[in-house]
Amino acid sequence: MPARRCLRSTIETLIHMAFNRLIQTHLLALALTVGGCQTTAHNTVRLPARHSVHSDQLLVLSDVQLDKEHPLIADLIQLRKDVGRILELPMKGRPVVVYLFRDQKNYRRYLHVNYPGLPPRRAYFIGTPDELAVYTFWGARIQEDLRHEFTHGLLHSNLRYVPLWLDEGLAECFEVTGPQPQSINANYANRLASAMVDGWRPGLRRLERLETVREMRRDDYQEAWAWMHYMLNESPDTKEVLLEYLRELRHAPHPGPLSERLFQEVPSADRRLMSYLASINTFAGETGNQSVRQTGLSNRDRAGR
Repeated sequence: MPARRCLRSTIETLIHMAFNRLIQTHLLALALTVGGCQTTAHNTVRLPARHSVHSDQLLVLSDVQLDKEHPLIADLIQLRKDVGRILELPMKGRPVVVYLFRDQKNYRRYLHVNYPGLPPRRAYFIGTPDELAVYTFWGARIQEDLRHEFTHGLLHSNLRYVPLWLDEGLAECFEVTGPQPQSINANYANRLASAMVDGWRPGLRRLERLETVREMRRDDYQEAWAWMHYMLNESPDTKEVLLEYLRELRHAPHPGPLSERLFQEVPSADRRLMSYLASINTFAGETGNQSVRQTGLSNRDRAGR
C-alpha cells in the first residue's frame, strides 16, 4: 500500500511538472506574439522596442538609444515642419512609426520573415490600414534614408491618395538636407543634364502610368525628382498647380492626372523643365557643397526598380 501511494504521488508530481511546463511554453509564445516577434524553425525576429522617442506624428522605436535632442531626431521633427509648410499640408494625420534596427543583419532578417519577396534595400516605407511604418537600420546613410521614408509616411498620413511618381519625386526632393526645397540632388542634376545631351526628353504622362515600384527604374526616380523640384521652384504658377493638386488629394482619391493641369497652365512645361535642369546643373557645379549634396546613387539601393 505505501508503495502504491508513493507511485501515485510520483505520477501526480510528474503530471504537475509537465502541466506547468506547458503553461510556461504558452505564456512565452504569447509574450513573443505581443512583443512583435515571429518565430521560425531557424531564428527569432523581433521589432526594435528598447528605446522610444515620440514627437507629434513621429514615433521612433529603436535598438539604438536616442532622445529628442539627437540630431537625427531633431532633423526629422524639423522635416515634418518643412513638409507641412512647403506643401501646405496640415500635418494632423496618422502617426508614422519608425522601426530603427541596430544593424543591417537584424533588419534584413525581420523583412525576410515578415515581408518575403521584397528586394534588399536599405529602408522601406510600408503603409497599411493599421500602421504607417518605416523600417531601416543604423548605417552610414541613415539620415538620408530616414528623410526619404519619413516623407512617404507624412504624405500617406495627410493625403487620401498618393500617385506613385509624385510620392517618389517628393521623397527624393526632401531626402536632401539643406534649405528645402531649394537643395539640389547634384547626382540627379548631372545625370539628367548628360541624358539631355544624348537625346533624352521628359515624359510626365509616361511616369503617371507607372503603378508599382517594381516598374520604376533609377531613371524614373530621377525624372520624378526633376518634375517635383521644377514645380516647387521654377515659378509661382508651377508651384500653385502642384499645391492645388495636393489640396484635392487630401479629400479626393482620384482627382485625375497632374499632367493635364500642368500643361493647361504651362503648355511648354516639357521645354521649361529642360531649361530648368540645365540651370540647376550649372548652379550645382558652382556652389559645391553649400546647398547641394552629392548623394551617390541616392536611391535607397533602388537601381533597376
